[in-house]
Amino acid sequence: MSEKKIGFIGLGLIGGSIAKAIRQYYPAWKILAFDKNKETLALAVQEGTIHTSCSSIDEHFRDCAYIFLCAPISYNTAYLSQLKEYLGPDCILTDVGSVKTSIHEEVTALGLEEYFIGGHPMAGSEKSGFINAKAHLIENAYYILTPSAMVSEEKLSAYRTFVESLKALPIILDYREHDYVTGTISHLPHILAASLVNFVRNTDTKEELMKHLAAGGFKDITRIASSSPIMWQQICLKNKEHLSHILGAYIRTLQQTKEWVDTGEETALYSMFETSRDYRNSMPNSSCGPIKKQYAVYCDIIDEAGGIATIATILASNLINIKNIGIIHNREFEEGVLRIEFYEEEASVRAAALLKKYRYIVYEI
Repeated sequence: MSEKKIGFIGLGLIGGSIAKAIRQYYPAWKILAFDKNKETLALAVQEGTIHTSCSSIDEHFRDCAYIFLCAPISYNTAYLSQLKEYLGPDCILTDVGSVKTSIHEEVTALGLEEYFIGGHPMAGSEKSGFINAKAHLIENAYYILTPSAMVSEEKLSAYRTFVESLKALPIILDYREHDYVTGTISHLPHILAASLVNFVRNTDTKEELMKHLAAGGFKDITRIASSSPIMWQQICLKNKEHLSHILGAYIRTLQQTKEWVDTGEETALYSMFETSRDYRNSMPNSSCGPIKKQYAVYCDIIDEAGGIATIATILASNLINIKNIGIIHNREFEEGVLRIEFYEEEASVRAAALLKKYRYIVYEI
């Protein structure tokens, strides 16, 4: 592709990661950004991710090939009217929000449908902000595109090709269908995680036994409760119609489960756990969701000085990067006293083989 100018409104985790991916694959392209956080812009310039730091939405955004709206959902709709006068005929305007109905309605109201293709990279992290952005965050992640009714096939094809060039996997959906699907598989789990954590917080013993004894199962299903509160507040408010329906259906499922527990329905309870296990196991490990799959091994080690350091040295000397390492105090659902987490599956596999070579007892997940 010829040299292009790309604009970003908001440069947080997702916007920053997309900007870094563009910089990696299209080093000659000019990238400019506006963000309310001046420190973020300064860091992005210092790192070489963007060329131009903008203090407002102004003439700098004229003649952009792509403009990404990457601010919180409620802000994105407000920025649309400010961008309108700077959109050229070939410009593609997109966003990265996980709720699409509200911004599509605003795009239609402002007469911007010929420019707009909604976007939602199904990637993320429980950590937020540009400082945690990575060029590979969207790699091999599904990237949902929700084109407006009036956008041309040429623009849609060009944007799809562009997303593929960033190593993401584009999928085209109607924006209403998008909000229902992501409401169920992304928004609902975050609500459940947050409510479960708060339930434990509010019902814990005076000595906080639940907090200290929480095992891997609890931590795994509530890890996403560490995500950005403002982002998930906005998602709930903007997707409230779908979420109300989804929550109502899920509450009825919980009520049914409570009845089975109350009446001791052995067959129903067994079937619930069996079907959930089988369906969960049928999901491909390679698929990427909003929170990346974890790659970890568990290892038995003797409780002695230098035990962890020895393992870390073995891995480091073989150029295997460790994402996290720590002792497991509650091993209710896990084998091995030491948990080592890696950035990629390949590193996890190599590490397991290497530690076995050194006669460590290793358990892979």
